[in-house]
Order: sequence, then C-alpha cells, then structure tokens
Amino acid sequence: QVQLVESGGGLVQAGGSLRLSCAASRIIFSGNAMNWYRQAPGKQREMVATITTGGSTNYVDSVKGRFTISRDNAKNTVYLQMNSLKPEDTALYYCNAKVVLPGFIRDYWGQGTQVTVSS
Repeated sequence: QVQLVESGGGLVQAGGSLRLSCAASRIIFSGNAMNWYRQAPGKQREMVATITTGGSTNYVDSVKGRFTISRDNAKNTVYLQMNSLKPEDTALYYCNAKVVLPGFIRDYWGQGTQVTVSS
C-alpha cells in the first residue's frame, strides 16, 4: 500500500520545539525527493522544506535557521525538526513525495499533522 503517515504534531508555546516524522512506503520514498508543506487557515498550502535523495535541502525563507529537514533512508522516514517556533508557524503540516513517472510527476500526500504554537 502506498502511503505517507505523519506524526509528531501538537501544541507548543512560542519558542518551543517539535519534531515531525513521516513514514513512507518504500516505493515512494526511494529515489524521490521528500517535502514538507503546511497550510494555515485561510491561506494557500506552501512548501516549507525539501530534501533530495542525496541530502540537499531547501527551505522557505520564513523557516530558515529554525527548521531542519532530514531523511533516514534505512527507515523510509523523513523528519522536520522545528525550533524557535512562532505563532505564525501554526498550520496543518503535510508530508509530500513527488514521484517521477514516465511522462509526469505524481504527488503523494499524508493526512497531515496539526502544529499549534501559542503566544
């Protein structure tokens, strides 16, 4: 079964930390970049961080220096370490895999995990 399962969300005070995990089916994890997105109420979904199979990373400006994405290829798991959290980080966080198929790219999404940061 092809799936992405996130965990680790919760309620935290501003300045605190959370670590999100995303366990992926091997078929969509191996050989593909993995991404974290988030969507706050009334806002569009935005890409927060991405990591390639080789470990190269990229972040949206608003989280640079505070969030770290990593992957464990042996466990088919991608992580998002979030430090110095701010109320504006409050959102539903989604794990995403963009799988390259012949002629197109297919997106796979997890169910999302809620992160709420109180001021």
